[in-house]
Amino acid sequence: MNLYTNERYLADIGYVCQLDLPWEKIKEKNIFLSGATGMIGSFFVDVLLYKDIGINVCAISRDTEKAKMRFSKWGSNKYLHLIECDININENLLTGFKNDIQFDYCLHLASNTHPVQYATDPIGTIMTNIIGLKNMLDYAVDHQVNRFVFASSNEIYGENRGDKILFDERYCGYIDSNTMRAGYPESKRCGEALCQAYISQKKLDVVIPRFTRTYGPTMLMNDTKAISQFIKNGISREDIVLKSEGNQYFSYTYVADAVSGLLTVMLNGDKGEAYNISDKESDIKLRDLAMIIAKIAGTKVVYDSPDVIEAAGYSKSTIARLDGSKLCQLGWKPRYNIITGVNQTINILRESLS
Repeated sequence: MNLYTNERYLADIGYVCQLDLPWEKIKEKNIFLSGATGMIGSFFVDVLLYKDIGINVCAISRDTEKAKMRFSKWGSNKYLHLIECDININENLLTGFKNDIQFDYCLHLASNTHPVQYATDPIGTIMTNIIGLKNMLDYAVDHQVNRFVFASSNEIYGENRGDKILFDERYCGYIDSNTMRAGYPESKRCGEALCQAYISQKKLDVVIPRFTRTYGPTMLMNDTKAISQFIKNGISREDIVLKSEGNQYFSYTYVADAVSGLLTVMLNGDKGEAYNISDKESDIKLRDLAMIIAKIAGTKVVYDSPDVIEAAGYSKSTIARLDGSKLCQLGWKPRYNIITGVNQTINILRESLS
């Protein structure tokens, strides 16, 4: 699949590049990030390179061949530097870069992000969100990085206690920590606490975007999140398989809006603050989401039971809607609601995979 030949995808990249942001802060600067080939990281890299303002992008991946394929358009671009390393191993991280490069921004976007990964690699899930983060933070401190960005998650809020309709950044719901599935949200919580410790003790400038359930054409084809499974079925014009009653009420974000929110936090956010990247126009119950995608695909919704691995990786949260007003105060505005975003995703993937 080559997204770079798709006009819709290029238009999304161009849209973000034209946003009224303080781009001068990163003009001719050096940025390095983990999770470069992920859904959000890959779109973010494309934006930085399409912007064409001399930004050196050092992209960390555990598989450079995979990264080369993903960023095929930029193969000869002098501003993209692909680094292969495992961020959970400190020695690899510290030797993966040239010592004479002074990075201005560091972003930790790497994480296991879907149910099968949580269920089959719970240790790796936790280690990336804590040990991998610590290695990235240490590198940022040792090399005097100007600003650090830690990608957190709506899952840190846990289950709604019944006292809030929308979760603001100070809300704290319930998580049963004595379960395997708790590894993801609890390690994200710990990661945020670790960032605050580095702010206090190491004087590092850190900001924390909290992403909702992100979707879009940069999703990995092995992604097992419900919305990703729905979209893959929709692309193939197959029935949409719902593996629950579908009462879960969540916030979602199209990837272009997630990355515009990330850039807004990175460039305009206040040190030490967390920001929800969310818009209520993309809040929807899971069964309604399934019905929308079935309508687009011209198919129907069918019900099935999850297998053991799928069930183990599913979130136990049933209501998790985020309040994005704090980010909007920084000037962020989403372009897509859930219907237009899903339509855009399916159209791009159908065209790119055909």
